[in-house]
Amino acid sequence: MIDTYYKRNVIGISGCEFLWGLGLPVVLESTFLQLFLKSLGASSFQIGLIPAFSFLGSSVFALLSSYFTVGLAYKRGAVIYLHLISGMSLVIFGAILLFFGEHAPVLTIFFVSYAVFSICLGMTVPVWLNYLVNIFSEQRTFKGLGLMMIAQNIARLTSSLLIVKFVEKYSFSQTASGAIFLAVGLLFCLGSLFFFATRETLLPDHETDDTRRSFFQYVQRSVGRIFQNRNFMIFLAGDMDFYVIVTVISFYANYATAFCGIAAPIAAGFFVSCIYMGAIVTNIFLGSLDVFLLRNKYVFSKTASMTALLLLTVFSDQWSFFLASFLLGVSRGTRMIVYPPSVKKLSGLSDTTSYFAVGPILTIPFALALPMAYGYFLDRFAYLHGASYKIIFFMSLILVMGSLYAVLRVNFQPQISRP
Repeated sequence: MIDTYYKRNVIGISGCEFLWGLGLPVVLESTFLQLFLKSLGASSFQIGLIPAFSFLGSSVFALLSSYFTVGLAYKRGAVIYLHLISGMSLVIFGAILLFFGEHAPVLTIFFVSYAVFSICLGMTVPVWLNYLVNIFSEQRTFKGLGLMMIAQNIARLTSSLLIVKFVEKYSFSQTASGAIFLAVGLLFCLGSLFFFATRETLLPDHETDDTRRSFFQYVQRSVGRIFQNRNFMIFLAGDMDFYVIVTVISFYANYATAFCGIAAPIAAGFFVSCIYMGAIVTNIFLGSLDVFLLRNKYVFSKTASMTALLLLTVFSDQWSFFLASFLLGVSRGTRMIVYPPSVKKLSGLSDTTSYFAVGPILTIPFALALPMAYGYFLDRFAYLHGASYKIIFFMSLILVMGSLYAVLRVNFQPQISRP
């Protein structure tokens, strides 16, 4: 594949991700969001529903978008529409909170709105990931995705610093928060328009046979194909630390503010800033500069995760939270640039949308159970105070070690014949 449109594709996806990056610290893997919910009186179990909603949306509903786009030779239009719908779900919630928040059951409205957002985003992700790995050649995928994620994480870093000022000035007032959610939704909608600048190349082996299948037949075929790919199944086990890290990020700011004397503006802003600084560093070295082979990129990522979890388990000083946040960012930043190329390589297919959609469904029991179990544990053993958080950090460390063992067994140079 020749990268005829490499530069314009990088500019297009980077422009979109920059605007999305400005809004993501508010709604996804967000310390701001968990503190906002705590200010509304949410329990730890309810806070645990946030990553659970995200995982549920990215699994069950991803199959629908995968099925309806499988027969499309060109998928740019679908990517744009799905991004727009995701943004609009936040625009509506922000408007409700801004204009009716003082007279509405905000917590209930939030969970309904966030569930809708998660569904929309879940339908977007598999089509988007498939689009990304097919607009670049294999040789330039890491570099292209690395540049894209640098743009996103610079925006995230900028946004996280603005969040510090926001929390210091407005705390978590409903009117001000409504304005924030409304602005985030509008940024997402505007960012989706950058995909108009991108171009895709129709691959000669594009598959269209699934368009003649019913949804049930499509799911059956997709799941059967993945189960036959034992190498990919091992890879899914090795990728489970993604859910662990997202869940830890969803809780550790509350631990810092409640038991370690960390101020809310610092936890809501500077923790996230450190996460994005770590992501930018790894995007540069493992993405743009393409340091390390694919397997070693995963080993590097998981080592960073384990070190971060060890810090959270042993220490409770401000410096340890900053360093742990940076390392969690290294892990998350690495995963974003290595996961899409890995799925494409291990699937052996040109249209990998079904792999991106079905993969999360196979891991959904773990993805849903973990954050809710952690939230229930923190509520049930609240009398342990900070020790209850240290226990879940240590358990997370054990789980990441297990994922490292699995990824070391993956053959990243498979000889797969296309079905």
